[in-house]
Amino acid sequence: MGKSAIGSVGEVQAQRMRFDDELALRGGGRIAGYELAYETYGELNAARDNAVLVCHALNASHHVAGTYANDPENVGWWDNLIGPGKPVDTERFFVVGVNNLGSCFGSTGPGSINPATGEPYGPDFPVVTVEDWVHSQALLADRLGIERFAAVIGGSLGGMQALAWSYLYPRRIANAVVIATAPRLSAQNIAFDEVARRAIITDPDFHGGHFYRHGVVPRRGLQVARMIGHITYLSDDAMAEKFGRTMRSEKYSFSFDVDFEIESYLRYQGEKFSSYFDANTYLLITRALDYFDPARDHGGSLQQALAPAQADFLVASFTTDWRFAPQRSREIVEALVANHCNVTYAAIDAPHGHDAFLLDDEQYHALLGAYFERIAARLGGQL
Repeated sequence: MGKSAIGSVGEVQAQRMRFDDELALRGGGRIAGYELAYETYGELNAARDNAVLVCHALNASHHVAGTYANDPENVGWWDNLIGPGKPVDTERFFVVGVNNLGSCFGSTGPGSINPATGEPYGPDFPVVTVEDWVHSQALLADRLGIERFAAVIGGSLGGMQALAWSYLYPRRIANAVVIATAPRLSAQNIAFDEVARRAIITDPDFHGGHFYRHGVVPRRGLQVARMIGHITYLSDDAMAEKFGRTMRSEKYSFSFDVDFEIESYLRYQGEKFSSYFDANTYLLITRALDYFDPARDHGGSLQQALAPAQADFLVASFTTDWRFAPQRSREIVEALVANHCNVTYAAIDAPHGHDAFLLDDEQYHALLGAYFERIAARLGGQL
């Protein structure tokens, strides 16, 4: 398989898969008759061994690459990474993007109709965890005829899912690509999530999560939640370079309006987010983020938790990521090395903070490109 020219996967189409069998959830709940939204790019080869699963972060979805015919401005969130000739080359790999259960982008979630009531689930949607998402992804893989993934890749919350795949389904994954993540959240990270959740819950339009009945959306809470989150995704240097202390006017207004450009940017991000993201989904997914802790059931030993893993690993972090700092990735690496796993680790010198895993950093993309080139060289089947 030769190296292809760099390009886009082009126009893509979202699909849905329905599951009627009941799924038992880690939190004790159950759900049946649910749907998972997904997209695929490239072709599954004859040996069915070239599939790559992409796990998404908090506010992303199954729309990983390409555009839609009726919405050409809606470009996949990892389009810079996935496509012909890109680090994850769709002329070599069959890429699957899945929207997690509980999300608001097509998979069954709090905004979906609860068949027991005829109304949206709202706050009655069962608690979901990273492990539940992985189990549901495995069921989707079964339906797609994929017994084993060449790789599972994700950044941030997606990286937690890639890590979970390695010990929950060790025989079904050849490579785990774990980017800008942690084996569990720190107390500080949980605190950020809690402040964001309180902003939503205390919004008068939240109505205990049943805001759908009232025809309203807790926009103010969602805006503040997004602003808090966005601050943690950027490094101080990235903010300084992009905005500095630039003011919109030289006059001191002593008002509650926008004075600094960074304020304008955060308000814009918050308003945009509140127009498309479901408040109950935000609460649900941030809790799943908080709950993730594979070592918890193993006396606090991450090494024991990861002992079943058989995959090769690429673990990558970014030097200016203070939300998921490099030392958290090194905790994962140390546990894997202690288990005699094959691990490649890189701490990438990038100025962008946590968001670096989404951006066009030359070192980062070269690393991923080289790693997936090695995976492609090992594939047994031809397209």
